[in-house]
Amino acid sequence: MIKIKRALISVSDKTGVVDFAAALERQNCEIISTGGTKKVLEEAGIKVRDISEVTGNPEAFGGRMKTISFQIESALLYDREKDAEEAGSLNIEPIDMVVCNLYPFEKVKAQGADLLTLIENIDIGGPTMLRASAKNYKYVASVVDPHDYPHLLTELAENDGALSEKTRFNLMRKAFNHTADYDALIATTMDAEAGELSVRLAYGQAQKLRYGENSHQDGYFLRQKGADHSYYDMKVLHGKELSYNNMFDMYGAIESIRDMRQHAIAVIKHANPCGLATGDDQRKVMELAWAGDPLSAFGSVIAFNTKLERETVEFFALDAEDKSQRKFVEIVVAPAFTPEALEYLQLHKNLRIVEFDPHFLSPEKDMKVLHNALLYQDSDLKLKAKIDNVTKTKAKIDVELLDFGLKSVRQLKSNAICIVRKLENGYCQLLGMGCGQPNRLNSTELSIKRSRENLKAEWHGQGDLEDYIKEKMAEAVLISDAFFPFPDNVEVAHAAGLKNIVQPGGSIRDKQVIAKADELGVGMVYTGMRHFKH
Repeated sequence: MIKIKRALISVSDKTGVVDFAAALERQNCEIISTGGTKKVLEEAGIKVRDISEVTGNPEAFGGRMKTISFQIESALLYDREKDAEEAGSLNIEPIDMVVCNLYPFEKVKAQGADLLTLIENIDIGGPTMLRASAKNYKYVASVVDPHDYPHLLTELAENDGALSEKTRFNLMRKAFNHTADYDALIATTMDAEAGELSVRLAYGQAQKLRYGENSHQDGYFLRQKGADHSYYDMKVLHGKELSYNNMFDMYGAIESIRDMRQHAIAVIKHANPCGLATGDDQRKVMELAWAGDPLSAFGSVIAFNTKLERETVEFFALDAEDKSQRKFVEIVVAPAFTPEALEYLQLHKNLRIVEFDPHFLSPEKDMKVLHNALLYQDSDLKLKAKIDNVTKTKAKIDVELLDFGLKSVRQLKSNAICIVRKLENGYCQLLGMGCGQPNRLNSTELSIKRSRENLKAEWHGQGDLEDYIKEKMAEAVLISDAFFPFPDNVEVAHAAGLKNIVQPGGSIRDKQVIAKADELGVGMVYTGMRHFKH
């Protein structure tokens, strides 16, 4: 335990500093301070020793020089055991605590400050004091966060004005992280001023996961420092611990519905939506999303963009006497739950129930970490650059369905094809999809196969099945994430009964593709915007 007899306080964020300093004073701790902090403390009736009395020099150059001095840095750095005699001969008085948070560089940057203002808000003395005191944590406490004041005062009160080595070690870690983040922000900002991109990422609060991508791998989940909103902030309300793959699948589910209108529900397997639907009634939307691929929905992650209701979750039949009727779901994530819905979901003891609002998930940048390298790009937030009917037969595509379809295909791994339709009362449904294939034709064939199976399942036996499928496919829209390299995709789509196709265009064989669509009477729209997702 080290007794705090002398503290140097110099802060830009003065939240709680008066109460903290007053409590230190009551424990007979001498307070040394500078400039604005000194004025605030003195106005509160706290006795303060001016820093110039320690340094022997006045504050100078508009406040640029205050704390940097042999006397201050020595008082923080010297080893209290080995160097005590030398410190005495040099008239160095030990300082046991530094309370310092740095000039508000981040704040003035966010306000759009010019370069000169940014430069003036680069702290030099503060980081120097913090690094010195943190290095010598064996004898000195480094306090950078006003949120730490209450528990530090509690410990000081319980230990006659002393702090433990464990506390000082934790304060040291926090101080070095603080100065590292501060310098990183300055460095990247100055690079940006020079027109160069540099990225420095800092993550903390590491949470160990059940395992990594496979059970023999360790996995961790960390929060980006300083972020206002983070995927990390989810609340796990119930169920087993989350794994690495759970995090990926759930992210894909939330991404799929984050900017959807009305009630939107995504059923996700391996980060791809196998079911996706929107509409006015949450229960009906759930049924449509599940119907997109009931087999693949086994063990899925399901995301909702609105408060989850009891009637909707009863679709899972978790209380069915016949256990074969119960639908197995790994994770349910929603922005909120009614008490009744939460109670019902908890009937499944292992079901993970997660609270997270998808509207918070709006990243401007997308990053992928490769071996000692980083891929960095704008997030894919736009849907289309144009809507051009390029064929003689004009495609008949509802605007809302086009929006839904582009958002659907944007979420599928390329090569991606999805078939979407609009039902009565405005419900939109992902009827079938194919993705992650080496060639686009395979994806087209898979999306058609899935759509046919779904249409067969809903067929009521009236009339010819093939006629029913062709009729419904003619009302649907096939959407491709990238251009058709050959006319064969159009031929396969037409043979399945599809009459409306959306693709970005841009192939060297666009004319051949359009000619084939004209020959077959298929309407085709070009959007001018590709949506690869790797």
